[in-house]
Parts: sequence; C-alpha cells; structure tokens
Amino acid sequence: MKGVKDYIPQSIHNGMNISAVSRPSDNGLDVDVLVSPRSGRSGPDGFDEWRDRLIIKVKAPPLDGKANKEVEELFKELTGCRSEIKSGHLSRQKTITIFGNPEAILKKLDDVL
Repeated sequence: MKGVKDYIPQSIHNGMNISAVSRPSDNGLDVDVLVSPRSGRSGPDGFDEWRDRLIIKVKAPPLDGKANKEVEELFKELTGCRSEIKSGHLSRQKTITIFGNPEAILKKLDDVL
C-alpha cells in the first residue's frame, strides 16, 4: 500500500523551502498552509510564493471538519508527531502546530519535501 510520501511531487519546491513557511512555537513548530480540499490525492503540492504557504491537497470535502481532520492526520503521517490546526479552521489558509522538537520536525519535513 502506498503512503503519502509516495505521492509527493518531485518538483515541489518552486524556489521555497519549509523554513520559509514555518517557525518555532512554544509547543513545537507552526506551519502556514494553503489547503486544497476535494483533490484527487492527498499530500503536499508545492509552495504558494505569494501567500508564503505550503500547499496541502486533501481528498476530503470542507464539510463538518473533514478536511481539517485529514490535514492533521497528514502532518502526523509526515512527521510522526501530533498536529493541530491553530488558526484558520474555516479558511483555506491555516496555521498548523506540530507538537514536538521544532528542529527535529523541521528536519523530517525538509526530508520528505
């Protein structure tokens, strides 16, 4: 069975990296994302240079928190750490907190992206 990492595009960077869209917080690492719900696949899909956000595609529709839940599960799969939407619950532009050591999380994300 293929995991999320198997679907990450090879040309995801667009000249940006995860450090440009993230910052350490009291609980771990905050990452700014732009969510694209109802996509054909789930996973990272590059960076939005205008909004300074990591683009995340999810299959779930933006109904009853389904897309938000999928975003949190996706980051847990990518990093191995619990994640939670910090802001933007009703918006496509969100900030995700990934709990744990910020440097270790940043390295994991950098490795998979």
